[in-house]
Amino acid sequence: MTKGAYYFMHKVIVVGGGAAGMMAAIQSAKKGNQVLLFEKNERLGKKLFITGKGRCNVTNGCDVEELFGKVVSNHRFLYSSFYSFTNQDAIDFFEELGVPLKRERGDRIFPVSDHSSDIIRALEKEMDRLGVDVRLNTEVKSLKIEQKDFIETDQDGKKAKKDTCTITGVVLSNGRTEKADAVIVTTGGLSYPSTGSTGDGFKWAKDAGHKVTELSPSLVPVHIKEDWCQQMMGLSLRNTGFKAIVGKKKIYEEQGELLFTHFGISGPVVLSFSAYAKKYLDKGITVILDLKPAMSKEQLDARILRDFADKINKQFKNSLDDLLPKKMIPIIIERSAISPEKKVNEITKEERTRLVTLLKEFDLTVTGLGNFKEAIITKGGIAVKEVDPGTMESKLVSGLYFAGEILDLDALTGGYNLQIAWSTAYLAGQNA
Repeated sequence: MTKGAYYFMHKVIVVGGGAAGMMAAIQSAKKGNQVLLFEKNERLGKKLFITGKGRCNVTNGCDVEELFGKVVSNHRFLYSSFYSFTNQDAIDFFEELGVPLKRERGDRIFPVSDHSSDIIRALEKEMDRLGVDVRLNTEVKSLKIEQKDFIETDQDGKKAKKDTCTITGVVLSNGRTEKADAVIVTTGGLSYPSTGSTGDGFKWAKDAGHKVTELSPSLVPVHIKEDWCQQMMGLSLRNTGFKAIVGKKKIYEEQGELLFTHFGISGPVVLSFSAYAKKYLDKGITVILDLKPAMSKEQLDARILRDFADKINKQFKNSLDDLLPKKMIPIIIERSAISPEKKVNEITKEERTRLVTLLKEFDLTVTGLGNFKEAIITKGGIAVKEVDPGTMESKLVSGLYFAGEILDLDALTGGYNLQIAWSTAYLAGQNA
């Protein structure tokens, strides 16, 4: 080093070794910082490991502008994040780390291997390459924040005593204090508590003066009143029209994959609906499924007539195999109020119209939503108005940064929530 030259390395602590934590650590280390990552679990990325049913829906390959429409809460806050580290940047990032990716239905991006462990391993190797000091089985108990007084002079020369809060490190569960110039909190929300998401960061944020908005499970299965769902348990419908109404008001409409469960319905289209459902639960929500969305009522009626013509002497109960999955046939017969023994050549136009309407408007009554144990993400979190959207730094505590699910940001299913994690963590890591 040339005489008189000085090199100052910041010490940055990242708390939480999930998707956002690992990305923040990598980005901070790339800036030349000394980075410590504390993770209370025995391994990194426990929640990331189970995302996308273990396949890891890394991001979504839509146009970057479309990302904002998939964010349910506070999408405007994400403009700097999404444009600083786009979904294409995320794709390039992982492919450059040696993880080939593929695009599936709905522009969902997955590893070619279909193994989330490949994403985690790539992040771990990159942290190792950059010298990130990862401490597993290390629990942070609290943040170390100091309040300092200083004198501020206004334009008229008047002096006033002001105070400011600055992060100086963290306190570990063993009582030891680890000092730092900046701390990035990426402890996640409350969803899947078995992975370590127990809400620690929310308490620390409150202690630091931050507001935490109401927390609730989101992207959850939906509970249904009728027992028809239980009778069809395990049946998956790949392409179903899904509409939710409260009275005459439509609150959600989409088309996609749906799964019947022992308590109701699940699947991608249902999980996305759940992000909007909570505030309407006490008003009574009816879900209407279109089992044949590719056909109009007239086209469906013509299709049924053709099927009946081919099976003219068969009983109604034996005439629907080409139209519906076997598990669904007994339910449709029961709800149509057409005698299962009746021959199809005896079915009246009125009965056929009733059948068509049932297939296009299969209604279910919502009684509730899944809990945090079933939730993919947490709705609510640290109020974003108290966080700088361009850096992810707290507006209340200098040197304190947040990223990922701990913030009051949530999106629909399809890779959008992981993109929020990558983008906010990128900014936090770059700026800490």
